[in-house]
Amino acid sequence: MWEEKLKYFDKLVDQCDRFERKGKKMIYTSANGYMFALLNKAGEIGFRLPKPVATKFMEEHNTGPYYSYGAKMKDYVLVPESLYDNEKLLVDFLNQSYDFVMSLPKK
Repeated sequence: MWEEKLKYFDKLVDQCDRFERKGKKMIYTSANGYMFALLNKAGEIGFRLPKPVATKFMEEHNTGPYYSYGAKMKDYVLVPESLYDNEKLLVDFLNQSYDFVMSLPKK
């Protein structure tokens, strides 16, 4: 099951030409010194978004904050599996997540 989620995460990332997936055990994307998308050991995907976008995402898609290794990840939302059929939407949010970390001061 986790392997299927990894393939799906990679499929989303492969549709974005400005970044690539990193990690072997901890799967993530990063830019500008910040991680912005994660696949946790439970096979859940999280995107880092600006607060107003994250709030709207959670309300519209009936989801909540994202947790990885038991910790609530700041500015991250849990991507519900109900959206997995809408790759175009998720790729758009993944790109928004990249744009968000690129707008932050470089680490």
